[in-house]
Amino acid sequence: MTYAAVVLPVPVSRSYIYEVPEPLAARVVPGARVVVPLRRRSVVGIVTAVVSDPPSGDMDIKAIVAAPDDEPAISPALLELGRWMSDYYGAPLGLSLRAILPGPLWSVARPGGPAPAAERLLVLTGNGMESLVERDRRFKRAPKRRAVYETVEALGGTAPVSHLVGQLRLSRTSIEGLVQQGLARIEHVPEIRDPFANLSSPPPPELTADQRAVVAGIAATPVATPILIHGVTGSGKTLVYLDVLRAVVQSGNGAILLVPEIALTPQTVARVRGVFGDKVAVLHSGLSDGERADAWRALRRGERLVAVGPRSAVFAPVQRLGAIVVDEEHEPSYKQGSAPRYHARDAAAMRARLEGAQLILGSATPSLETLTDKRIVTFALPDRVGARPLPPVEIIDLRSAPRIVAPETPPGVIPWSEALDAAISGALERGEQVILMLNRRGFATFVQCPACGNVPGCPQCAIALTVHQTPPTMRCHYCGHEEAIPETCAICGNPTQRLRGLGTQQLEHFVGLRYPRARIARMDLDTTTSKWAHHHILERVARGEIDILLGTQMIAKGLDFPNVTVVGVVDADTGLHFPDFRAGERTFQLVAQVAGRAGRGERGGRVFVQTRAPDHHAIRAAAAHSVSQFAAAELPLRTPPSPPYPPYTGLVRFVIATSDHARTAELAEQVASWLRRASTERLDGALTVLGPAPCPLMRLKGKWRWHVLVKSAEPRVLGRVVRAWRAKAHRAVTVDRDPVSLL
Repeated sequence: MTYAAVVLPVPVSRSYIYEVPEPLAARVVPGARVVVPLRRRSVVGIVTAVVSDPPSGDMDIKAIVAAPDDEPAISPALLELGRWMSDYYGAPLGLSLRAILPGPLWSVARPGGPAPAAERLLVLTGNGMESLVERDRRFKRAPKRRAVYETVEALGGTAPVSHLVGQLRLSRTSIEGLVQQGLARIEHVPEIRDPFANLSSPPPPELTADQRAVVAGIAATPVATPILIHGVTGSGKTLVYLDVLRAVVQSGNGAILLVPEIALTPQTVARVRGVFGDKVAVLHSGLSDGERADAWRALRRGERLVAVGPRSAVFAPVQRLGAIVVDEEHEPSYKQGSAPRYHARDAAAMRARLEGAQLILGSATPSLETLTDKRIVTFALPDRVGARPLPPVEIIDLRSAPRIVAPETPPGVIPWSEALDAAISGALERGEQVILMLNRRGFATFVQCPACGNVPGCPQCAIALTVHQTPPTMRCHYCGHEEAIPETCAICGNPTQRLRGLGTQQLEHFVGLRYPRARIARMDLDTTTSKWAHHHILERVARGEIDILLGTQMIAKGLDFPNVTVVGVVDADTGLHFPDFRAGERTFQLVAQVAGRAGRGERGGRVFVQTRAPDHHAIRAAAAHSVSQFAAAELPLRTPPSPPYPPYTGLVRFVIATSDHARTAELAEQVASWLRRASTERLDGALTVLGPAPCPLMRLKGKWRWHVLVKSAEPRVLGRVVRAWRAKAHRAVTVDRDPVSLL
């Protein structure tokens, strides 16, 4: 009798032991999925080990119910990657492995995943139809049936039923009649559900000399050495990725291309398919369960060699993996928000190491962690394609710059300088396009009573409700709570309520009044909820149907419109003063990225950055398009004598959240005490423990939140801490190693 150790997708650190029935023994191997009983239900788990000795003790060992896979669903390398994520991020192994497999493959009702799609083909059998006389006799009273027969005959004797009915408008009844006569049969051919099947763009242009030099440098770099392509906006980093991956695929190996969620548009997929054709599989949360399962299966079978997707695509079952590209590696969306809280860039680095693949990172504004990593070899693309200059950036001091007085809005509500106004007016007169970024959605930041100062807040979160006008409501951007916009103050009854702060909806309203002839589109979370909505907006911009595109950070990255000559950052300070050590870095990256949207055509461009902190090093460096200038100013702020922060020290954040404030504070103190004892008694004082303290967002979704920060320059020390806490598995405590946000 053999037994299997099985981990389940639940927040429990240990594995479960099950008996392996003899008929299933060949399928029950490490990495295989199995259906097992758990209390009164059945669940899907992953086998991590098979042993022949029975476990000690008087345990009631249950048997595995089913093993749906002919081959293990998780390869040895991915199983090892799951173990690394579990150890590094302090997550139960079951949750780490759950992240590796697509959601549809965890269904007990359909353990095999969604059934593969099959296309119905009509295949002619012949059956004595060589003679024209016989054909006339058979179809004497069925001319429509004859038309179907001869159409399929002209198509080579076989044709998809969907094509015959949908495209050629032939009768389904006539098709069925041919089958009944024995003159044809229906065959079912497996078909991959691929919403991008008809997408393709022309092959990319020839590489420039600088791009060829980078490709040659990458080819000469040992596979085990990580690579950073540091190219300014518009330098053609994507063309370099595709050329490098082309060589990988031509050698018979596979590749993964990770892109930020917002950048994964049909346009992006078309560019990749223009190089690799039907060898591309897209893994994306916007796809249906069947589409995702089909893409996963095609990669696992080796039918497709290139996986494209956001962070979860780092786990794609690509065969003979040769390279992983992480585009825009600085993007915070690569960080997973639930356990295991992995960073796709770091998971990609570990997977590349496990499978002997090359890791290529790319960004115009690399993260400081990547810039300071001495293991990484950097290749620079310092110039734009065509030697076009980077656009000049004008910093506008909102404290003193002359402003446009708009009679239709209260004074001071819209930060609108004369310089930005004149630039937009000029661009519109010349038939050019404009991009305006304001990284705050909604109409107004909050409503305030002018009499008593009351600000309506969310009952579930410690944050003011944001005013929206389409539809009119006040909404919490964290939990989704909504209320009607009040006409009177709930505290003092004052009939007048004032809107405070500026959001993209109000900016759109103002711009529409200011430039009544301009065609305007807004792109933020409120306008892009439907599938590919942002892609449709960008298509209209590309066709010249939009004069002014405004929106949040969505419009800051990846856009390439040669007719955009003016970019305006309406308020660069929206995230600059957040209580987070990365606030300056994020502001620099955002402003530098959106500035790079201008001047990509022959007409050139200009950028206007409106701010109340014109001397801040993040703003100055972004205006200079200089990563080195920003790093030189920012890195000293994260090293002694300043409080140390990444990249020169490791960081773990313990977040405690319960519905009772006193209980939360008490638990937070217990966590901090445990960490201090661990540092003193077990780790020779290697930890720096900060807190406990209330989180900046102290209440969220009905729960009170406190946090404790732990720092150490020794990664192994932090690893020991998160693994020790994993054994406690306290539901009220979340552990986030290498957090990207401290809010």
